[in-house]
Amino acid sequence: MKIIINRLTLFATLCIFSFGLQSCEQKQKEETKEVEKEIIVESEKPEYFLLRPEVEKAYGYSHAVKIGNDIKISGAVSMDNEGNPTAVGDIEQQMKNCYTDLEKILKHFGCTFDDVVKEDIFTTDMAQMLEKSAYRAEIYKNGFPAGSWLEVKGLALPEFMVEIELEVYKSE
Repeated sequence: MKIIINRLTLFATLCIFSFGLQSCEQKQKEETKEVEKEIIVESEKPEYFLLRPEVEKAYGYSHAVKIGNDIKISGAVSMDNEGNPTAVGDIEQQMKNCYTDLEKILKHFGCTFDDVVKEDIFTTDMAQMLEKSAYRAEIYKNGFPAGSWLEVKGLALPEFMVEIELEVYKSE
């Protein structure tokens, strides 16, 4: 009887050991597969874009920065190439001028307004902005991006009535 019990004990011990060994091997295989699935991503260097280099250097900003597929575009305002406000007192024309500049930046990166995922608008007169905002439907023909509209006390210069900033995702 002792021999049968010893053999059963030995058999049970071997089964448990074998099961434990298989479990460890399986876990190791799964961990190896996970490591193989990981993609090593090199850190990408930012690409800076200046629409009006002299103005942007004077104020200390870049109009856009691209890292990977993401592009952040600083707020566009209605100004000429020397940084002077344009369309003073005309919020609708200022908005159109902003979108013209934003389109130039998007084109530089091979994008369109269809690639915009977020648009934030800052205005000194929300009532007028809401009244004139229908123009945006000409810009965003395939749906509007996420975003916020904020009425602010002032922008960089008192003549600016609207500033529009964008976030873009460019799929490869």
